Amino acid sequence: GGSGKVIVVPSINYKMVYCPPGTFEMGSPKSEKGRDEDETQHKVRLTKGFYIGVTEVTQGQWKAVMGDNPSHFKDCGADCPVEQVSWNDCKRFIDALNRMEKTNRYRLPTEAEWEYACRAGSRTAFANGEITETGCGNDRNLYKMGWYCGNAGNETHGIAQKEPNAWGLYDMYGNVWEWCEDWYGKYPSGNAQDPDGPASGSYRVKRGGSWCDDARYCRSANRCSFDPVRRFDYIGFRLARTP
Repeated sequence: GGSGKVIVVPSINYKMVYCPPGTFEMGSPKSEKGRDEDETQHKVRLTKGFYIGVTEVTQGQWKAVMGDNPSHFKDCGADCPVEQVSWNDCKRFIDALNRMEKTNRYRLPTEAEWEYACRAGSRTAFANGEITETGCGNDRNLYKMGWYCGNAGNETHGIAQKEPNAWGLYDMYGNVWEWCEDWYGKYPSGNAQDPDGPASGSYRVKRGGSWCDDARYCRSANRCSFDPVRRFDYIGFRLARTP
């Protein structure tokens, strides 16, 4: 466990941290407060290390690659997460970034990579402990790590203002939902190795909750899915990279 080296994507000054291969319990125990039925706990082995963004992609970084800023919360500033980006928009951004960087390594994280990075070795509802409040009340652990309906004041906030997890990742909880690569579907009942979701589907996975969500939707294990062509002011993304 533990995180490895940090790299910077030169053209957008985006920091990424290395997550080593490892095994973890994906999903939530039946005893977890606020859990949903689609979080069946199962052991996942990731055989390949990967890089993941230390932060969500910002409005400034989006503009540097795409030349525009689709965000609703423009007044929040260049260091606030980009939102109003569909899954398809994010794929266009990634294609453009790969061209700029003369590579093909940048991508969205898989759902399993996302949860592995989010947990950073933890097994509790949040990376810093259990959940006590499922709604907008003051959950002392989530309050320290994320912007949700209990503390966000109905808007996004600049990246990396809350505490990071043990691997140095910020805003994995709240601020904006983060698109993952996978189609949404049922988890396998047994162990899985390098899972990348079902072969087809209607909705793409989004993770982490947002500024307008209850605490329960920000839990490490919480799963949500959305139409890949739609845009909302509470959905953004974080980059992954194949080493």
